[in-house]
Amino acid sequence: MHIVSCPSCGAEVRFKSHAAVMAVCEFCRATLLKDADAVKNLGTMSSVLEDYSPIQVGTSGVAGGRHFTVVGRIQLRYARGLWNEWYVLYDDGSNAWLGDFSGLFTLTSVRAVTLALPGFNAIGVAQTCQIDGERWLASEKRSGECIAGQGELPFRVGEGWRIRVADFRSGPRFLTLDYTDGDVPVVYTGVAVTLAEMRCQLLRDDEQIRASAGKYRGKVDALDCPSCGSTISYLPGVATNLVCPACKAQLDAAGPEARVLAAGDKVARMRTTIEIGAKANIGGSQCTVIGAMTCEADDGESWTQYLLYSTRASFFWLVESVDGWHRADVMSHWPAWHADQPDVALADKVEYNKSADYMARVVAAAGAFNWRVQAGDRTRTMEFKYGKTTLAAEVTDEEMTWSRSKPLATDQVMAWFDDPVKKARPPGAPRVPATPRNAPPARGAPLSNILFKFFLWLLGLNLIPLLVNFGTSALFLLVGLAAIFLPAAFTRIANKDEQ
Repeated sequence: MHIVSCPSCGAEVRFKSHAAVMAVCEFCRATLLKDADAVKNLGTMSSVLEDYSPIQVGTSGVAGGRHFTVVGRIQLRYARGLWNEWYVLYDDGSNAWLGDFSGLFTLTSVRAVTLALPGFNAIGVAQTCQIDGERWLASEKRSGECIAGQGELPFRVGEGWRIRVADFRSGPRFLTLDYTDGDVPVVYTGVAVTLAEMRCQLLRDDEQIRASAGKYRGKVDALDCPSCGSTISYLPGVATNLVCPACKAQLDAAGPEARVLAAGDKVARMRTTIEIGAKANIGGSQCTVIGAMTCEADDGESWTQYLLYSTRASFFWLVESVDGWHRADVMSHWPAWHADQPDVALADKVEYNKSADYMARVVAAAGAFNWRVQAGDRTRTMEFKYGKTTLAAEVTDEEMTWSRSKPLATDQVMAWFDDPVKKARPPGAPRVPATPRNAPPARGAPLSNILFKFFLWLLGLNLIPLLVNFGTSALFLLVGLAAIFLPAAFTRIANKDEQ
């Protein structure tokens, strides 16, 4: 460990990793470059946006049988959102990067390759690629910039430092080609991981996250739409891409002040079964609906997706359609699927067969999202089924994601929420027509109908003596029949009025 004094404020700065060349003073934000003989002050680094990640500098865990500690972080922005790269130091002196985006984590380290690598512009999302003799599926391609740093880092970075990367998947395995330094990329390989698998310690708890998420020095927590002034509820630090429910302006709240990316039109309020901001207790976790959007396929079928967030369960979707309710979770371990064998996806040793392939369009959106979304966005969606479980691959020009969904009982969904939700029908659900008044009686007709028919039959039998007997007994007979017939008739009329 190398300990120095910050040239700016005099505070103690520790370099735990011998490979680290840069550190950010946690007191004055000065960027320190470790030279051979001295430490130079490169200026002030922007503060990181404290997000909803449970990871922090000092978090430790175990991966591949080796203990590690998080010693630094860079925070990056690209067209659709933010993500963190945590610099990890193993006890044996080696290092790695822990990628962190919306509750999904990857652990990668540098890998030497001998074969030629593809150029950045030649990579296409959802296409297979041979890398060092292995077949990989391109999952994402993006350009971004560093907006902040924290702790110690293995190379010199600063605000505005730009990167170009392409990510690839093969089941749980993960690979990144980093073209930041030129046309020949640096290769990082590793796996998708979870906090539980890494047995992480010293994570931020729920109270720490709620107290610090989205905080900048001097920042006011309340957020009003800069376009129309309406109040917007959102999760600062993670769900920073907003669509104003009132004016539909598209906003970026990943800074001290929200800025308008694109103005919206005054449109009718989205009609949803579950309101944005509704809270639910799902599996012991307190979840909040932070965003909603309605989508439509090319064949006209429509559905509504609700984005839910929990500090314990991260992000997931509730999907409401003509088929009922489903829960969809983003998959960290991808199924085996390749574009040259597009009709089958293999997950957990089970074959899922393709059941649909269509283009989906966002019709309307409102609330907060962990990526940039707006009306008109189009996505190719491929669905694969096995029993009641569906795998869905969503593909755009920039990325590919996989999710797994399972059906939910409507009563179960309604029971999750603290406040009763509206008893609306799913979008596009056919209404049950009212029974026509001239329709035949349903099976199991009311007892009054049966009694009425019986009294009519009884009346016919008793009219027979009247044909031969016109004495005083006929008067008594008519009175008796009226006493029997009139109550049944009145009951029948009342039942008709109720219908």
